[in-house]
Amino acid sequence: MMLNAWIIKNLFNRSGKDLIEKLNATTPTLLCSLIHKFAHKEEADYDSYIDELKRSLPRDFRAKGDIYVFVDECHRTQSGKLHKAMKLILPNALLIGFTGTPLLKKDKKKSIEVFGKYIHTYKYDEAVKDEVVLDLRYEARNVDQNITSPAKIDQWFEAKTRGLTDYAKIELKKKWGTMKRVLSSQSRLDKIVADIILDMETKDRLQNGAGNAMLVSGSIYQACKYYELFQNAGLKKCAIVTSYIPTTEDQKGESTGEDSPTDKLKKYEVYQKMLAGKDPETFEDEVKKKFVEEPAQMKLLIVVDKLLAGFDAPSATYLYIDKSMQDHGLFQAICRVNRLDGEDKEYGYIIDYKDLFKSLEKSVAEYTSDAFDAYEKEDVEGLLKDRLALGKERLDNALEAIKALCEPVAAPKDTLAYTRYFCGNTEIKDDLKETEQKRIAVYKHTAALIRAYADIANEMRGAGYTPEEIEDIKSDVKYYEAVRAEIKLVSGDYIDLKAYEPAMRHLIDTYIGAEESKTISAFDDMTLIDLIVERGADAVNALPKGITRNKEAMAETIENNIRRLIIDQMPTNPKYYENMSTLLDELIIERKEEAKSYEEYLAKIVELSINVKKPADSATYPKGLNSNAKRALYDNLSHDEELTIALDAEISHTKKDGWRGNLIKEREVKYAIRKHIDDEDEVDRVFGLVKNQREY
Repeated sequence: MMLNAWIIKNLFNRSGKDLIEKLNATTPTLLCSLIHKFAHKEEADYDSYIDELKRSLPRDFRAKGDIYVFVDECHRTQSGKLHKAMKLILPNALLIGFTGTPLLKKDKKKSIEVFGKYIHTYKYDEAVKDEVVLDLRYEARNVDQNITSPAKIDQWFEAKTRGLTDYAKIELKKKWGTMKRVLSSQSRLDKIVADIILDMETKDRLQNGAGNAMLVSGSIYQACKYYELFQNAGLKKCAIVTSYIPTTEDQKGESTGEDSPTDKLKKYEVYQKMLAGKDPETFEDEVKKKFVEEPAQMKLLIVVDKLLAGFDAPSATYLYIDKSMQDHGLFQAICRVNRLDGEDKEYGYIIDYKDLFKSLEKSVAEYTSDAFDAYEKEDVEGLLKDRLALGKERLDNALEAIKALCEPVAAPKDTLAYTRYFCGNTEIKDDLKETEQKRIAVYKHTAALIRAYADIANEMRGAGYTPEEIEDIKSDVKYYEAVRAEIKLVSGDYIDLKAYEPAMRHLIDTYIGAEESKTISAFDDMTLIDLIVERGADAVNALPKGITRNKEAMAETIENNIRRLIIDQMPTNPKYYENMSTLLDELIIERKEEAKSYEEYLAKIVELSINVKKPADSATYPKGLNSNAKRALYDNLSHDEELTIALDAEISHTKKDGWRGNLIKEREVKYAIRKHIDDEDEVDRVFGLVKNQREY
């Protein structure tokens, strides 16, 4: 079998000859190659080329074997005379074509003639449904260009062209389109730059650094103007990636005697400043790498034609289009932002400054008109959807989902009722674990609600909400964010589940201003138990008001946090943490029975928190047991100090780097334990304990 995407490139050079030789032989069985136009020319005399090809083939040439040709981008490379050349060399090959973009109407007939009927089709809306790619949200933004003084523009033009013949003036006007358009473009670019910078500050993935954006400019000169404007506006983490390579030739003959440089000189100056001494290829590689791997450090790429096909950057979330595009080029470009990139990237956003899709006054069903006229409608159906209309639907669904999830919470649906439902009963050891999936669901649904709200928070009137509905929704979002924050604190999940809400805090601050959210920021870098260990009983004052106003809710918050820590640390020292668990159970019973005053209970629970967090400070250990691993062995080997010291030394001497998960290396550690312990069950128990020690 031969995999062959064919190459006819410099046929008479070594690679072309090598290709013919391989096809004329019986090996290799697998061949991969590319197809290009002859000698890289834009136009080529393919008829002469094919005649020459026939004459150049060896007399005994015959492509050997049963040949299967798999052709990528088949409808774009196999409809012309290059295909005839391939058929001439491989007359009996079976051709199977693949394409990742819809077929243009004009391509369909040719592709079917070449390859036959479809084996399988997989359309964009199906890929979205299968979660292979993300759905796209579309928004057209209009930037008006108003001329404040047409008469003065005419005066300026006459002054600058004084001495030219009327014919020369007409030709000059043709070259620039209209002077009005030229002189208004600076203002237009300023507005677009301000628009994008606002998005950088308010859209969640752009603001928090998880995602970034691409701006498609109409020309390299315009891209340079954009770059300058962004730099001047303070957006330093951006770069231009185009095919332009500045050379000293760009400066020759470009001096006009005017203050403003020519277009050619402007491009040269901007690029020289941006490159800062690096060669363009190195600079481009570094910029692309940073854009993909460190989106917070490369927030915007300004492009013209490059990177709009084949450049995969999952971080890319917004595509701003300020260039007239259509068909394949447009389709490929908008798909730069549909790559999956974690739960917080739910859509790719297309912001269209050219109104390419003519959607402002048309229905969803007609989105693909004009820009995608060359495609069959059913092939691109579902590709783009109106951002505000679907933003409203998304927000409504998110609100309905979170309300349904919280419906079973008992009245009066206060802090205690929510924590009981989502965290369980503190007297039952396993309840915290049993309710974990419910908590994860409420965290994810709340994060989805916040993102949906943030996406259209500034445009809710435009989305169709009444002023009363806007206030109700704002209140609901604030309420459920506070509920989530309290549940996370009560359960001890605050640090553990941050992955479900990357950088959501700025959305709350920007759009809601929830008092509870600001208060909880005290826990951003530490758990409640960390705070108690550091501050003692005063730490509870940092809890949200919904918790502090209810002593029972506050007690259960601390107890659940201690329980979570005990569960997490149990494998590292079962004996010690079983004892801590027992002490916690006793304290809970005393609180329920009101055997102690609240102040006494609080003092005891603070003491227990410290003991759970810092085992080394809570018990008297022999002097030689100076690590957590030694203390864990000591506690679980009936306090046998001599055995503990000997076993620790044996394991430390035996273990190899990366021993966990490596069968042979694990056997060596087990053998070391077996030197000091005879009972095989006890060896397995101690081995499990050793695996959980960070020191080993």
